[in-house]
Amino acid sequence: MSTTKIEYIFDQIISVSENVIGDYECKFEALDTGIVTYVGESVARVGGLSSIQSEELIRFPGNNYGLAFNLDPGVIGVVMLDKSNVIEVGDEARRTNRVADVPVGEDLLGRVVDAVGRPLDGKSSLPNLDRMPIERDAPGIMDREPVEVPLQTGLKVVDSLIPIGRGQRELILGDRQTGKTAITVDTIINQKDKDVICIYCAIGQKSSDIVQVISELERRGAKHKSIVVAADGEDPPGLIFITPYAATTIGEYFRDKGRDVLIVYDDLTKHARAYRELSLLLRRPPAREAYPGDIFYIHSRLLERATHLHSDKGGGSLTALPIVETHAQNISAYIPTNLISITDGQIYLNPQLHSKGILPAVDVGKSVSRVGGKTQLPAYRKVAGDLRLSYSQFEELESFARFSTRLDEETRKKLERGKRVREIFKQPQYSPLPAPQQIAALIAINRGLLDDLPLEKISDAEKRIVERFDKERSDLTKKILEGEELNDDDMEMITETLQNALESLKETDGDS
Repeated sequence: MSTTKIEYIFDQIISVSENVIGDYECKFEALDTGIVTYVGESVARVGGLSSIQSEELIRFPGNNYGLAFNLDPGVIGVVMLDKSNVIEVGDEARRTNRVADVPVGEDLLGRVVDAVGRPLDGKSSLPNLDRMPIERDAPGIMDREPVEVPLQTGLKVVDSLIPIGRGQRELILGDRQTGKTAITVDTIINQKDKDVICIYCAIGQKSSDIVQVISELERRGAKHKSIVVAADGEDPPGLIFITPYAATTIGEYFRDKGRDVLIVYDDLTKHARAYRELSLLLRRPPAREAYPGDIFYIHSRLLERATHLHSDKGGGSLTALPIVETHAQNISAYIPTNLISITDGQIYLNPQLHSKGILPAVDVGKSVSRVGGKTQLPAYRKVAGDLRLSYSQFEELESFARFSTRLDEETRKKLERGKRVREIFKQPQYSPLPAPQQIAALIAINRGLLDDLPLEKISDAEKRIVERFDKERSDLTKKILEGEELNDDDMEMITETLQNALESLKETDGDS
C-alpha cells in the first residue's frame, strides 16, 4: 500500500473521530446522595458524596444527623449526632448543604437546649430563630480592646486576689469534687442583677448534675438571664464534641450586639476525651496519651473567640470560664497545660484545703490572673494591694511552723493574722457578696480589727460589720460601685463604722 493511501485512510479516521467527539456533551454532576458503607460506634462512613464540605450536616433515614468529619478520597468519615444503632450499611445519606449551626436569639434566655437547638426542658419548641454556624472565626487583633471592666464573681478570694475581667479567659482546674462547678455557679448567680447574660455549657456531665445546676439557678433567681446548652454523658460523642462551639455561637450573637456574656465550659476534659474517641474511631493517628496531634487546636480555636470587642464593633464582651479536671493534683498533665497556655490565668482548687473545710478551696499560691488589677474596682486596689503576697507568705510560714514549738512574737502575729484572713475568705456556696461588702470585710482584716477575736467568732463579726456598713454608709457603697477611689477620709469613716459594729458585737456577747 502506497504512502498516499495510508495518509488518506488516517485522515478519514481522524475526521470521523472529531465528528463523534464533537457531538458528545460531557456532563459531570455532583451527587447529593450517598450510601452508608460502614457503621461503627458513633461513627459511619459514606461513599458517593463527592462535593460535600467539611462539617456539613448529613441526614440519614429517620431524620438522624451526622457531621462530615473526615474528607477522604471516595469516602466521608461521619460522626453521628444521634444514635448510630439506627443506621445500617446500605442506607441512603443525603447532603443538607449547610454546615452545623444552632439557633440564636433572645428567646433562648431561660431555656435548656442541646447543641443543635433541640429543647431539653420539656417546654414548647423554639420559634423560628435565626441560625448561625457553630464554627466561627475568632475576632482579629484590631477588633479587640483591652480587658479593663471587672466581672464580679461575688467570691472574696477571687475578686480581691485573682480578679476576672469582661472578655478574659480564666481557667478553673482541680481534682474532682473540689468545688470547680460551685465557683462558676456562684459567679452566674452574682450576675442576676447585672447586665451580663450567662451561658452554662455542660459537656458530658451526668444528667443529675446538670439538673442540680439548673435547679439552683432557678431557685436563686438567675435562670431567666441564663441559657443552658447541655450534652450529658449518655449522648453520642459527636454531640458532646460540638456542644461548646454551639454554646459559644449563642454567646457571640449577644456579644456582637454590644452585650456582655459569661460562658462556662464544664468541662473541657470530657470534651478532649470525646474528640479523642472520635479521632481514634475514624483512624486518625494518635500522639501523646492517644490524643490526636491537633488536640491543642480544638481548644485554642474555641477559647480565642472570647474577647472584649472594640467600640467600633459594638463593644460587647464574651468572658470564658473553662473547667478542667486534674488527677492527683497533676496540673502539668497534657490537657491542663494546653489550656493553661491558652487562657489568661487559672484558679487552682486544692483538695487538701477542701478536705479541711476551707471553701472555696482556692490555692492562692498556684492561682493567677494575667490581667490582674486592671480589671478591679479602684477600692479593691486600695485594700487588697499586698494581701495576695502576705497571704501566700502566711501559707508558707504555716507549713514551716509545724516543725517548731518556739516561735518569736512577730512570727506568731503573722500566723494569727493569716488565720483570720483565711477565715474571712471562707464563703458558703450560693452566697456571693456585693463588692462594697467585700471591701468592708477586707478593710476590717487589714486594719487589724479582727485580731483579738477568736477564730470561731470571725464569721459572726463579718456579718455584723457588712450589715452595719450597708446600713450606715450607703454613700460610700455607691462610691465603690461607681468605680471611684477611696481616699484616706473614706477609709477612716469605714474603719470607725466597723469598730462600732464590733463593739456592739462584744457587748452582745458579754450580755449573753
